[in-house]
Amino acid sequence: MGQIIIEGMEFYAYHGHFKEEQIVGGKFLIDLIIDTDTEKASQTDSLKDALNYQVVYAAVKQEMKIKSFLLENIASRILNRLFDDFKSISGVVLTVSKLNPPVGGKVEKVSVRLNKKK
Repeated sequence: MGQIIIEGMEFYAYHGHFKEEQIVGGKFLIDLIIDTDTEKASQTDSLKDALNYQVVYAAVKQEMKIKSFLLENIASRILNRLFDDFKSISGVVLTVSKLNPPVGGKVEKVSVRLNKKK
């Protein structure tokens, strides 16, 4: 077993509870820690034996295009998509962060972290 870690995926998207957030949009960051079997890929040095993180990124990007009110919903959708699309995944820690959230004061980001295991 091993882990593939993809950090700092940045998206401009239209998520948020307030109507303005869904019109104006904002920046979001996604971080993933993916548990997967890396043994065969480490021996063969072949992408066909590895979890292709370019394809993982494309799946996350597609999910980020779907508007949501809550970070929890975004995170849950991405987790479910990853487990549906990539059978070699045995666990994921996913963090979704919204930069400069409208909370009435200066806040760098607010994040939701979900964990899922097979």
